[in-house]
Amino acid sequence: MTGPEVIALGEVMLRFDPGEGRIRTARTFQVWEGGGEYNVVRGLRRCFGLRAAVVTALVDNAVGRLAEDLVLQGGVDTSLIRWVPGDGIGRSARNGLNFVERGFGIRGALGVSDRANTAVSQLRKGDVDWDSVFAAGPRWFHTGGIFAGLSDTTVDVAEEAMAAARRHGVMVSYDPNYRPSLWADRGGPERAREVDLRLARHADVVVGALGLAGPYPGALRVRADDAPDAFAEVADRLPTAQVLATTLRDVPSAGVNDWSSAAWAPATGFVAGPDLPGLHVLDRIGSGDAFAAGLIYGLLTPPEPNGGLLSDGEPVGGPLTGARLKRALAYGTAHGALAMTTPGDVSMASLTEVEALMAGGSAAVRR
Repeated sequence: MTGPEVIALGEVMLRFDPGEGRIRTARTFQVWEGGGEYNVVRGLRRCFGLRAAVVTALVDNAVGRLAEDLVLQGGVDTSLIRWVPGDGIGRSARNGLNFVERGFGIRGALGVSDRANTAVSQLRKGDVDWDSVFAAGPRWFHTGGIFAGLSDTTVDVAEEAMAAARRHGVMVSYDPNYRPSLWADRGGPERAREVDLRLARHADVVVGALGLAGPYPGALRVRADDAPDAFAEVADRLPTAQVLATTLRDVPSAGVNDWSSAAWAPATGFVAGPDLPGLHVLDRIGSGDAFAAGLIYGLLTPPEPNGGLLSDGEPVGGPLTGARLKRALAYGTAHGALAMTTPGDVSMASLTEVEALMAGGSAAVRR
């Protein structure tokens, strides 16, 4: 069997969703799987049709096997999951849970994580044979700041994996994806920034790149007019990056967002993505990951008949043009927008729907 084309390293949690209700008053929950890095390859598999795998760790009990079953339903290869023996009560390792309510109107979305001491947070350098993983011939590797923020050892694992991917000529993407709760007792935003810069320097493509602008994560709220200067600041910090990309969002209410994107590359300069004002939102969680999936797909499948993206630091099939980058932004923006129209972390969009929206499609009934 042919191996995966795209691989992610990250935590897969069970998401407990109270639907239109509140976590604190819920009597029933819908259960999904999700995780910042996993969501990207899940979208690349389910929407865009690329063979995908996830590297993670789960405790081998009924909860872990539920997470595995959900990953399998998403079409993602589970052969790289590291299974950790359970002790019956989660004393030594456990599986992560994430309770998320969607928000409505003036009430924003709320996430309550229950993820300390998870199996994946205990991964260490040497636990995964990365040379074997990348020798199988994947085209792309993705990880991010959520995985890196789980523990001090996961930072080292992420760096080990990214360095191995680069040695094998695999494209590498990184998403800072700052979560304050992961850094609250581990150095705060300053430490998170230090880790992000350390890891992002191994990446060819940085998604959510404007999270690296300003003195620390969350210090700046970058609007569309500020994006070119913010990209210039990040480019100075990451001089070897081939592509910096970001979503841009204004939030008039939980149910209506103004949604767009932008990117910068040394070969193109600043490139603006599509603008979708007044986008009606059912569930915004995971939309940034869906954007990353669409962006990666657009970069991996350029319109040139013999094109391919970048390999070993050089474009294949011609230079990375502004038109190619704009097309990748359009895939990401449309996929992220559609992901916000359905519940759960993961995308339920089809490639046909994404490309119809890119072409100016409407919400008219299709029969």
